[in-house]
Amino acid sequence: MQYFQFPRVNNPLITKAVKCTFLSLGLFSFSLAANDFEQCKLDFQKSATELGYSDYIIDDVISSLSPIERVQQLDKSQPEFSETFAEYISKRVTDYRLRVGKQKLNEHKALLDQLTKKYGVPSQYLVAFWGLETNYGSYKGKMPVLNSIATLACDKRRSRYFTAELFNLFDLIDQKSVTVDQLQGSWAGAMGHMQFMPTALKAYGIDGDNDGKVDVWESEADALTSAANYLSQIGWRASQRWGRKVTLPENFDYAQIEQDKFYPLSDFKKLGVTTEYQQPLSNYAIDAQLFLPAGHNGPAFLVYPNFNVIMKWNLSKNYATAVGLLANSLVGAKKQQFEPLADKHRYTREQLQKLQEKLQSLGYKTGKPDGIWGPNSRKAIRSFQLANNLVADAYPNQAVFDAAEVIKESIN
Repeated sequence: MQYFQFPRVNNPLITKAVKCTFLSLGLFSFSLAANDFEQCKLDFQKSATELGYSDYIIDDVISSLSPIERVQQLDKSQPEFSETFAEYISKRVTDYRLRVGKQKLNEHKALLDQLTKKYGVPSQYLVAFWGLETNYGSYKGKMPVLNSIATLACDKRRSRYFTAELFNLFDLIDQKSVTVDQLQGSWAGAMGHMQFMPTALKAYGIDGDNDGKVDVWESEADALTSAANYLSQIGWRASQRWGRKVTLPENFDYAQIEQDKFYPLSDFKKLGVTTEYQQPLSNYAIDAQLFLPAGHNGPAFLVYPNFNVIMKWNLSKNYATAVGLLANSLVGAKKQQFEPLADKHRYTREQLQKLQEKLQSLGYKTGKPDGIWGPNSRKAIRSFQLANNLVADAYPNQAVFDAAEVIKESIN
């Protein structure tokens, strides 16, 4: 479970203490700008003192914090933003994860059946998350979580989010829910079999094996039960699937459908969209969203509300698709394979950042140019495509780069 957007600052599950910490973020502004970790620690201690944390947190835990340069490097090279869709899926929906995942479904059948009945989350999804997060517990991460989160909390770019996570972790330590010695995990601070961030562990952790404690590192039952509880609480719809691969007609009118927006499934049926096997879509009353991970030259998916629930776990459409595809294959669907993009359809993060800058200068609002193909960039690219008679697939293909360059040069 990466940090992407969970939890938001206004999440009601964030404690009053952490909200107070947000009010004191003015204490951090100078030190973060100066990238002075030692000053940042002093600010943490001051806030922790004002908020009533124990002497152990203030004098021992915070005093022992140290930055990790590797965390900052990894933060800038996340695979969700650096790999193509085909590369991303091929590295995650693997034969190993299918084979071991099926074993885990059988091994934990009784528990998983109980969780599905209680929380409404089918077994294959829980196991798919488990496989993607830690290879079924074979690699839970070896980074010191306190130092990882503190490093990111002292980084101005996302200090607010990670400061909340750090202080919720202090809460867990003060409450004796976890020990400092336990706290190893991912570079972004995610922990245990299912890679919970501290706020998620605090809010949704469940003692699944009834031994009187929540241990998401060693207890598979605790980890799976906590994951089911989390997904249920954030909106999982028990009667619905995540989405499906579909076939678009050759004359599909991309101008009629905006990505990142839900439409009635019947709208796609009217536009000639069929199943992967070119069978008619059902008449089921559900909203769907078109996802074109490689533009009109690549595969097409219709995704449903549960897809967005998966994205609350990790704010990446590629990740959510990988969860869905792995879950499907665990219960008998054919493993999906996708052709790598030809060079002419690929772009680097640096190239996309330059495109964002050009589009911004032309009046298309991409948000801060960061080289990430997010919702703002998709909307801006689609608007640019519509204005220039290009295929409106919201994808930064070569035609978009070329047209933006020509227009920019003509203006200059």
